Amino acid sequence: MDSSSTKQHWEKIYQTKDTVREVSWYQDIPKTSTDLILSIGVDKNASIIDIGGGDSKLVDKLLELGFKNISVLDISAKALQKAKTRLGEKAESVAWIEADILEFGTESRFDIWHDRAAFHFLTKEEDIVRYVEIAGKFIKPSGYLIISTFSMSGPKKCSGLDVTQYSEDSIKKTFQRDFSHIRSFEEIHTTPFNTKKTFYLIYLKEKEI
Repeated sequence: MDSSSTKQHWEKIYQTKDTVREVSWYQDIPKTSTDLILSIGVDKNASIIDIGGGDSKLVDKLLELGFKNISVLDISAKALQKAKTRLGEKAESVAWIEADILEFGTESRFDIWHDRAAFHFLTKEEDIVRYVEIAGKFIKPSGYLIISTFSMSGPKKCSGLDVTQYSEDSIKKTFQRDFSHIRSFEEIHTTPFNTKKTFYLIYLKEKEI
């Protein structure tokens, strides 16, 4: 699926579904992501980007905790607009980026790169390699990467699209050139309709060159 088709797919998802009740990835409280970000110990001026953040409530929680330099990237304008509407005036303090992650470019560099939504939808080897290159380019030296993706016991499709499943070995190998492994673990996510999906989370640090 090319970038234009992917965008159309996600615009339709966010146009037609209630993201609180009808999408499997929804979390009312993004506890694991928040805990991992806090465990890094960066100050509240740290630059954080949420890749595929869309209508996620992670941005709400980070603002509540006092973080001041937050960016949210999503291919769907509708998803970003939902988040902006929910946040009201608070949305003005967030950098909203409508972009396909594989085409993302910026002058900014980030202390923390968080992705619970986009990486597992990359199924072509060249796209996965491109993602790793982009992350390596835009994360600061000694910055951190937090990826949550589907494990080998997780689903093979999500929202009508094929996904890539990862084991501990395969996810480590994917990022080993530019990043040092810190921690990884499986987590079972309970969807709004009470089904279970198994995610694999990996927490890495950019290697200093």
